[in-house]
Amino acid sequence: MIKAMNTAATGMVAQQASIDNIANNLANVNTTGFKKARVEFQDILYQNFRKAGTPTAIGATAPVNLDVGYGTRAVATSREFSPGSIQITKNPTDLAIAGNGFFQIQMPDGTNGYTRDGSFKISADGQLVTTDGFMMTPEITIPEDATDLSVAIDGQVFILVVGNDVPQQVGQIELARFINAAGLSAVGHNLYRETPASGNPITGTPGTEGLGSLDQGNLEASNVSVVDEMVNMIMAQRAYEINSKVIQTSDDMSQTINNLKR
Repeated sequence: MIKAMNTAATGMVAQQASIDNIANNLANVNTTGFKKARVEFQDILYQNFRKAGTPTAIGATAPVNLDVGYGTRAVATSREFSPGSIQITKNPTDLAIAGNGFFQIQMPDGTNGYTRDGSFKISADGQLVTTDGFMMTPEITIPEDATDLSVAIDGQVFILVVGNDVPQQVGQIELARFINAAGLSAVGHNLYRETPASGNPITGTPGTEGLGSLDQGNLEASNVSVVDEMVNMIMAQRAYEINSKVIQTSDDMSQTINNLKR
């Protein structure tokens, strides 16, 4: 009975991790560019009482194992990079990626971060920056006398200045992609960092190198489906209840044994 309690306890811990992950997904249902995650589980070690192929008492061989497992555990949080819906904002500094890729952001420590959140702003220095003030890389600087800003689908940035009707190119936006985007490390602020599992970034012009194109005046919404998360939450809740029932049943059986009288 003690073994059953410990096994069921691992199931409750695992389902708690699942509920925590679902809560984070639902909390970010309106977060621009957010990508939902799911928890993956593995079974734990097994106690083997008899191996398949061993002789039995009647001279035959056992066709299957006789073993008992010790429960489950959470082993990974897999992030799903399926595209979110496109929201029209008509803001010239809002950019959505139609397809694969990430914007490159210079972090305070000088390294690059990566994001799908294209809600950029113009800083006091005229640079395109994130909401937290992190600068896009390669650097894009908008002159003070610019009267209009346009971004082509291939990332070319054009402006119009006072007294000149001919568009001037002031920069080129580059995107990055990864062989294993699920291996990126989420660090908050809608940013990811590369890891040994993600591989090195492959950078290039939007629309080339397997990268998506840019869509100005739009933002990519979260790919979280409230309905799916609610269904997953109900399943996790039921699994949690069943595991708690196993502990209760094991306790009742232990109590029955303790109450036996000679």
